[in-house]
Parts: sequence; structure tokens; C-alpha cells
Amino acid sequence: MNNKNKNQNNESRRVFVQKTAMAAGALLTVPMGVEGMARVNGNQKLKLALVGCGGRGSGAAVQALTADENVELVAMADAFGDRIERSLKGIQEHFDGEKKISVKEKNRFVGFDAYKKAIDLADVVILTTPPGFRPYHFEYAIANDKHVFMEKPVATDPVGIRKVLATAKLAKEKKLNVVVGLQRHYQSKYIDLKQRIDAGAIGKIRSGQVYWNDAGVWVKKRKPGQTELEYQMRNWYYFNWLCGDHILEQHIHNIDVANWFIGDYPVSAQGMGGRQVRNGKDHGEIFDHHFVEFTYASGAVVASQCRHIPGTMSRVDEVFQGTQGSVEIGKGIISGLDGESSYKYPNKWGEDPNPYQVEHDRLFASIRNGGVIADAENGAKSTLTAILGRMATYTGKKITFEEALNSKLHLMPEEVTWDTTPPTLPDSEGQYPIPTPGKTKMV
Repeated sequence: MNNKNKNQNNESRRVFVQKTAMAAGALLTVPMGVEGMARVNGNQKLKLALVGCGGRGSGAAVQALTADENVELVAMADAFGDRIERSLKGIQEHFDGEKKISVKEKNRFVGFDAYKKAIDLADVVILTTPPGFRPYHFEYAIANDKHVFMEKPVATDPVGIRKVLATAKLAKEKKLNVVVGLQRHYQSKYIDLKQRIDAGAIGKIRSGQVYWNDAGVWVKKRKPGQTELEYQMRNWYYFNWLCGDHILEQHIHNIDVANWFIGDYPVSAQGMGGRQVRNGKDHGEIFDHHFVEFTYASGAVVASQCRHIPGTMSRVDEVFQGTQGSVEIGKGIISGLDGESSYKYPNKWGEDPNPYQVEHDRLFASIRNGGVIADAENGAKSTLTAILGRMATYTGKKITFEEALNSKLHLMPEEVTWDTTPPTLPDSEGQYPIPTPGKTKMV
């Protein structure tokens, strides 16, 4: 890359950061105290640590390094050394010689306690491990005064949710920025439509449908010589202590939008689900389909469906009906009760800023400008909403939000080492125990 192009890119990044910081507005920031300002005064170089070096972590690191001219990646941590090396190579190739990456070999930390060593070296941390670890990594980062970007979901069980909620409160007290990767909150179309709904464009929301239906995601085959723990860590999507099922790991995005647009969290849920197609040994213990009705205090009912079955209808979207009309977010259309369109979001595909980038732009702009973004509480409550849905489909029972919040269900071990026995184990034929509605109990 020549100097002219670099300067142009840097200038566009500066302008973009300024614009997105202004767009964030008062709702996203509050004044930062003197102690907080001391950590980021002026154009101080911000040191970045990446904890969890898979594809999403690598992408988040690139976005964080793009968001601010004076940020440097100094440490990386993962349970597996090969993932660190692959991630680092990809990030270096993306920046093609720009001086943004300074991860010495001694600062590439491997193992289950590696996150502490990486976090200790940084001002800002990216938490993108499998979500079961998130409450513990978040707790350590905030205890040590770090600003945080963490991916969704933020836990896999109610014990973890309570830990995140307590840490979120501490983060606000310390005036630390926390952005959660529910990026629709940073997406222009969603923000525009939400403002119009709040202004009464469809009246009061009475019902909705939210979808994450597709063919499913990757599967990691068991390799000779792997321990059970290593196999589950490599194939983490299919084990609830690590992932929480796809209603949590993916469908949380749509469920969170329902909460956001309604302006509340549900009071109860009931639903059904199971395994019909993706039910092999490599599919662990999760369902391949869930259908949940979430009921809100206002009386609104949202039908939530997610499915991982090849050859079926694919749809990722949110639709809401109100007393005066409806909104289809995927199409960006608001309609009246007669079905006639009254508004269409004006962008063309690809014209809006990438919300995955915007969330990092706003995080670093807030740190620089003395603001505080506090996403963690909503991240925890929307995560709990998805866990509530999973509880409803696994048990076949109607479960309240409060019951889920106060549940004793604790999937994630307090401490994991390579000697830890995973919480779920296969039988003699290699099959894992599967939740059974009507038999699986609410804990």
C-alpha cells in the first residue's frame, strides 16, 4: 500500500469515527470521571488484547485496529496455540505492514488461564471465546479496569448471567466502556426504523415474528488422539456448557431486536423443539429447531423460530404488528393496517456503514471522548431471554423470566483445566444425552 492510499484511508477513518461518535448521542454516553479520563487522555496509544482467536475474534481485532489510528494489538490468548498463529497471520496480512500489530511471541498466551495474562497487558480487550467462558473473562477484565468489546451471547446459563449483571454494574461505577456484539443496535436501518416505531408509526406493538432459519453451521470431526475435552472445545458449537444451543448463539440477535423494539423483556415463554436432521454424534447435544412464544407485560406475543436444517426455508428477519400498522425490518418497510407501504428505508444493499465496524468505531470514539457505553446489562438480559426460550423448548413447560433469572442451572464449570471432565459425556456408542420435553426438568 503506498503512502497516498494510506493517508486517504487514515483520513476516511478519522472522519468516520467522528461521525459515528456524534451519531451515538447522549443515549450511549455519560461523562467520564477524572480517573477514567486519566487512562485515555489525549492521543495516548491504546493497547489491545484479543482473547479468543477464532474467525469472529480475528475479525473483531481487525475492526478494532481500523477504528482508531493509535491502537496497537499487543497480546493474544486462546486455549489452542494453532488458533493464535492462524489468527495473527490473518490480521498481519490484512494490514499489510502497517504498524498496528506488535504481538511478541512471549505475549501469545496458550491455555485456559491465558486470558488473564493477555488482559493484564492491555487497555482494551476483545472477548470472543466460546460464550460459556464470557462471564469469567468479563469479570476479570472489569476488575482490572479494562474497556471491553465482548461478543454475544454473554453466558450460557443463569449463574453466568447473574455474574455478568453484577460485573455490568461495576463497569458503570468505574466508568468503563462495554460494547456487546449485538450489532443491530449500531445498524442504520434498525436505528431508523426503531425511531419511527417509537414515534408511533405503527402504534403499539401487539405481536411479532423473529427468525433465524438456515442450513446450520460448521461441524468439527473428532480426530484420533483427541481427549473428550479437546474434542468438545474444538466442536464447541454443539455443547451447551460452551455454546448454549443455536437459539442462544445465533437467534439471540433476533430475540434481542424483539426486546429492543418492544422496549421490555418478556415475562414468560413456552415452546417446542427437537432434533430431526442434524442429530449425529458430531452434533453433540443441541436441538436443530426451536419455536418459542415470548409473552411481554404489555400483552404482546412474539413468535420466535430458529432452525438448522438443510433444504428448508432460510430466513433471518424480524417483523412486528402494531395497533396502527406493521414493520418488516428485512425489507425496511412500514405499512398501514390496509397493507399499503407508508415508508421504505432508502438505502441500497451495501451502502450503509458496516455495523460490525461501527460498534468498534463508537467504542474507541467513546474512550477517546470521555464517554461511557454500557451495553452489558441489555446484553445479559437478552442473553437470558434466549436461555429462557431454550429452557422452554427443552422442558416443554411455561417458564417465567424471573424463574430463569433465579435458576440454579450452572452448565459452565467455575474453573477449566485440561484435566477437567466435561459436564456432558457420550455413552458407549458415542451419543450424547439429549434434552427431552416432558422429562427434562427446570432447575
